[in-house]
Amino acid sequence: MADGIRGKDYLHFDPEIQKGVLLHRLIDTFTDAHPVYRQSKHRLHEKYGHYSGVIMDIFYDHFLAKNWSNYHEKNLDSYADDFYQSLQNNYDQLTEKTKKMMPYMIGRNWFVSYATVGGLEMILFQMDYRTKHRANMPEAINELLLFHNEFENEFTIFFDELIKVCAKWRAENG
Repeated sequence: MADGIRGKDYLHFDPEIQKGVLLHRLIDTFTDAHPVYRQSKHRLHEKYGHYSGVIMDIFYDHFLAKNWSNYHEKNLDSYADDFYQSLQNNYDQLTEKTKKMMPYMIGRNWFVSYATVGGLEMILFQMDYRTKHRANMPEAINELLLFHNEFENEFTIFFDELIKVCAKWRAENG
């Protein structure tokens, strides 16, 4: 949801959502500038150009879902169910774009589908459709498989640092 909230528009939301938007922006800024993430993205740039960042975000989401138990005590299925329930419970606070996307997210269980290569193919196909097939994103599965170990190792280094940055931000911002 935070991606669609521009500038100071976040101030129109409840304080907890405001914090979430600001944290999301911190994560985006940290990610885009991180040398390990940039190294991962560089592998895709020649073939996918501008969309290499979108694909890399999806790949990193894959490694998070695949290795979820390393980062959270609740299993991914339960976490996803709780998250989807939270969306439904707070429907009135969601942006219109999020409300429209919600049935697809829940129906296709996006969070859990990221954990498998088959699920990732579906996500890449959907993203490619949304971008009018400008980059042939589903083909990126080939690069994922070819550089799987490199991507996963880079993700682990990156994500361990991101956890620390987020923990510090949360301690400072309540």
